[in-house]
Amino acid sequence: MRLGVYVYAIGTIAAGVLDLLWAEFDPGHQPIRAWGDYIPGERAFVYLAAVSLIVGGVAILSRRSARWGALVLTITYSIFGLFWFPRLYTAPHLLGLHINVYSAVLVGVGQQLILVAAALMIYATTETRDRAVLSAVIRWMFGLSAFDFGLAHLTGIEDVAPLVPKWIPLGGDFWTVLTGIAFVLAGLGILSGILDILAARLLALMLLVFSALALAPDVIASPHSHLAWGGNAYNLAAVGAAWILAEFITSRKAYRAYGRAPVLPIS
Repeated sequence: MRLGVYVYAIGTIAAGVLDLLWAEFDPGHQPIRAWGDYIPGERAFVYLAAVSLIVGGVAILSRRSARWGALVLTITYSIFGLFWFPRLYTAPHLLGLHINVYSAVLVGVGQQLILVAAALMIYATTETRDRAVLSAVIRWMFGLSAFDFGLAHLTGIEDVAPLVPKWIPLGGDFWTVLTGIAFVLAGLGILSGILDILAARLLALMLLVFSALALAPDVIASPHSHLAWGGNAYNLAAVGAAWILAEFITSRKAYRAYGRAPVLPIS
């Protein structure tokens, strides 16, 4: 889990730093305005959440502080997930009762849930006891989120395809469908336990490719956009989360086979 934890921490710390620099929540991943145009104390809330991301991200890099750092990130990312819930009502009200509308909103929730799951996995590895229920919750959170990512691609091709760089051959529709299928298969693999480690590793690789080909160029094109920088920070944390999942599943299987509890491999 060492590499995954470091990548997850870097993405998390970067997200906190960006929130501080812009003095606002990332509108693409932390849409607090879904609850209303005016949120009392919003600026103070931004600073508190940003510091929580930075402190929690730094804390998980040390074995001695990983436990409480993971709890801080679990709470913070869970709150970001709640930011999306009003859109489950407002989005269908404005755009119609279509499956692609609901799946698109749930993508926002799922994006936060996989980061919550990563924090929970780090928390679980600080203990010597086997946490079977927690492990099952983590698997379902990650698997269902990945499945919904794929569903959103497959039901919203016209919205996702323009995000594919024009220079990539075969066109945006093709890659939207292909990545949608890949997300669905990854989700099913994680949920079923069939090739789940491979599914998690390939998911991390796919997200890393997204960063290199689609998200990093946004920063060059719009260097003053919080949305562009925030998308890269989030995706980097998601890459780390998927790597953590692969190694967490590996350690869980080793525990069942040999009776060894998973240990957090960081100093």
